[in-house]
Amino acid sequence: MAQMVLIMGESGTGKSTSLRNCDPATTAVVNPVGKPLPFKGKYEMLNSVTESRKITKFMKEQAAAGKKLIVVDDFQYILAVPYMNRIKETGWDKYNDFGANYFEIIEVCKEIPDDVVVAYMSHLETLEGGQVTVKLIGKLLREKITIEGLFTVVLRTGVNEGKYYFYTQNSGKDTVKSPIGMFPAYAIDNDLNYVADKIRNYYEVGEYKTDAEMNQADAAVAANIEKPDADGRKGRKGRGGRNAAKTTTETATPPQPADETESKPEQAATTGRGGRRGSRGKTHDEVVAENQQKMAEYMEKCEEAVDKVADGREEIPFEEASAAVDTVPKPELETPPRRTRKERQAASAAVCEVDTYFYIEADDNYVMKHKGDAVPEGAKEITKEEFGEGVKRLAQQGNFADKFMDIPKEGENSVEGAMNPPESGRRTRRSQTQEQKQPEPAQGQDAAQDAGTRTRRTRRTR
Repeated sequence: MAQMVLIMGESGTGKSTSLRNCDPATTAVVNPVGKPLPFKGKYEMLNSVTESRKITKFMKEQAAAGKKLIVVDDFQYILAVPYMNRIKETGWDKYNDFGANYFEIIEVCKEIPDDVVVAYMSHLETLEGGQVTVKLIGKLLREKITIEGLFTVVLRTGVNEGKYYFYTQNSGKDTVKSPIGMFPAYAIDNDLNYVADKIRNYYEVGEYKTDAEMNQADAAVAANIEKPDADGRKGRKGRGGRNAAKTTTETATPPQPADETESKPEQAATTGRGGRRGSRGKTHDEVVAENQQKMAEYMEKCEEAVDKVADGREEIPFEEASAAVDTVPKPELETPPRRTRKERQAASAAVCEVDTYFYIEADDNYVMKHKGDAVPEGAKEITKEEFGEGVKRLAQQGNFADKFMDIPKEGENSVEGAMNPPESGRRTRRSQTQEQKQPEPAQGQDAAQDAGTRTRRTRRTR
């Protein structure tokens, strides 16, 4: 079986140009769209063909003729060109044809000698989740087959400071991969001839180069580009990027004039080079807390200024209040620095992932927090059953209302006596209703009421 390598990248990032050092005598190229190569050179080529039957036949013939490197350039057009030719055709059968055609051009490697390297070059796309992968059409191949899973070596092109590279390791956001120890660095020059020699040397197939020869080639192609961090940012060693801490102190923090350092002591202590936080700088939470404190003090001063202008008046015009507030100098708030990875992990650890029950021993209190709520300080996680038993215990002890219902105790903020009682001798709505329900007294008699109440007189009817 041939040695396969998948190289993916955006247009213009050096996929086709990587053939520039390949020997035309041992290299064959499949060119589905028939476009000219971006450099001078004559290769055995199959142009403007997308049918798998013709392409696989060409690949096997070239391998039998002694070609050791076969390149399928612009591999995604094996799908794209037939799709555009049949775009007006309805139904799902055409997608089955596209997928079968694409897959057969990969499967043909099983019929090619193992000392032949077959390189598939394709564009890439970014999925909804941010993952960068090889460009396909439809969902058939992506859902049924992971294309990168058919390859042991998957490289990605990239451009850094005007130079073109192959990235050899996964960045956490793509599907790049390579065997352990195959390549000397995270980024290497985009030289396909070197990649083919490296694969043969690693697996020891065909007429491969010795380790000493490959060591010299490794030193020539290795780039000093660091692997991206969790945020996807790259840096260069010794150039003041995110890896500046690995260089000497003089490189990471150049000397500053004395007057500039003295004029901005707080800034010098807070930030390092490029505005980033230094080793003794404040954390994100510390800066936020200080900003909140400054705003609280500012609001207090604003209230004092308004009270001074009001001079005992209950209400003052808005213009006067606004002018009084403008006399208070606004605080200078600092921009909170980015949280470090350790700070982000600590913050996420203090948040409930699901609905959780807690017991706060200092207050002898039980609380429930929903998903996403902050964990109470000094709280101990308990089960739902323990939470129910604890609430029941507090209720039986008689202090349930004090803890959970916020009912004032007797003598404390009580509203008892705040309302005037009904006037003595005055009938209320309830007493009137009761009187209406009482039976009428006998004719010729007056209904006498109890002492201290009104006497109701009735008119005798004939």
